Amino acid sequence: MPSRRDFLASSLLAAGGLLLPRPLAALARPRKLTYKIAVVDLMILKRQKLGAFQLTKDIGADGVEVDMGGLGNRDTFDSQLSNPDIRQQFLAKAKELNLEICSLAMTGFYAQSFATRPTYERMVQDCIDTMKLMNVPVAFLPLGNQGDLVKNPELRPAIVERLRVVGRMAEKAGVVVGIETALDAAGEVQLLKDIGSKHVQSYFNFSNALKNGRDLHQELRTLGRKRICQIHCTDDDGVWLQNNPRLDMKRVKETLADMGWQGWLVIERSRDATDPRNVKKNFGANTAYMKSIFQAI
Repeated sequence: MPSRRDFLASSLLAAGGLLLPRPLAALARPRKLTYKIAVVDLMILKRQKLGAFQLTKDIGADGVEVDMGGLGNRDTFDSQLSNPDIRQQFLAKAKELNLEICSLAMTGFYAQSFATRPTYERMVQDCIDTMKLMNVPVAFLPLGNQGDLVKNPELRPAIVERLRVVGRMAEKAGVVVGIETALDAAGEVQLLKDIGSKHVQSYFNFSNALKNGRDLHQELRTLGRKRICQIHCTDDDGVWLQNNPRLDMKRVKETLADMGWQGWLVIERSRDATDPRNVKKNFGANTAYMKSIFQAI
């Protein structure tokens, strides 16, 4: 049993937290929140290439999101990771360089229709099987242009039904599939409720809120800590994250801390328009800036 002094001290600490402004109260919590920074192999021009790991190390990131490969008209992704030898090379290189694979990405669905492709179950299952073999907890599934529920609301029933199937598949494997939609946060919350699986969550993208003139911080709060599995901390190309006037990353950190959210922040775009293909320069600058905000001691 705690002593009377311990009891009074803890009571005063709790009361003091209630009196603080919300961001300060969050930062006063004893639990330290952890943020890791990753890049996307596709965007650093190393899609499913072993060299993505050394380049990620050179950039200074903590991990990489590895793509499942192209889709096109195939029945499933053009993934080399189904080959045990290649898969082991990826795992060994990540371990050698002290990097993590934070997620596997099904970016083929950016251009292809998740709502109508007849072999979507095989595609998702191939990704989930690879996740299990590589011990990767999160998959990224964008609904893309053809699955845009704002422009094509008639696709909603099919997409909900398919994502319910995906949820059951992910639950069986003990993994999470993070979806990216064109919906605002309230619409995405309702979509997730309709799907009804904690194994299908939001893979939030700052850019979706910013380019549509939404309040980024309110969008994050509306979705809440338990619905967001990972974040693409990015905006449209043009300027680096540190030079973006509409993205206050210090305030983003306060919002996430207030929510109690922690996890991977994955840099996707935000390249300098004057030198967009200089991967090390662009992603190195963005990574260094993100670490200065989210990993400062």
